Amino acid sequence: MSKYKITLNGKSYEIEVEALAEGEAKSASSKAPDTAASATKAAPAAASAAKAPAAAAPSAPVSGGAGAVNAPMPGTILRVNMNVGDQVNAGEAVVVLEAMKMENDINSAKAGVIKSLFVKQGDTVAAGQVLFEVE
Repeated sequence: MSKYKITLNGKSYEIEVEALAEGEAKSASSKAPDTAASATKAAPAAASAAKAPAAAAPSAPVSGGAGAVNAPMPGTILRVNMNVGDQVNAGEAVVVLEAMKMENDINSAKAGVIKSLFVKQGDTVAAGQVLFEVE
């Protein structure tokens, strides 16, 4: 369980955020002595606060392998610059992802060979989805 202090409309609230197993009921809790309405308003802010520390970690588990590269955000694949079996250098753009009308190069984290490509031009991807794997 993580504790956070948030400020909403000039009022500070102390909240606790608990990670739930899949299928468990979700509930909001606030230690601030206030009405239920303010606790309801604090819930979206609590969700945002809970996501902030997790930003450093990958947003989804890697289903490929140690060389898998995930989409950092949802978007559309504009180009795939490599094919399976191609040699790639660390930092080289393998996929170009369009998100919010901006082109984002998705680079290989390490040098190696493209083992798998999980996307093609025109695909829509979710944040955390595995795009390609380098071995």
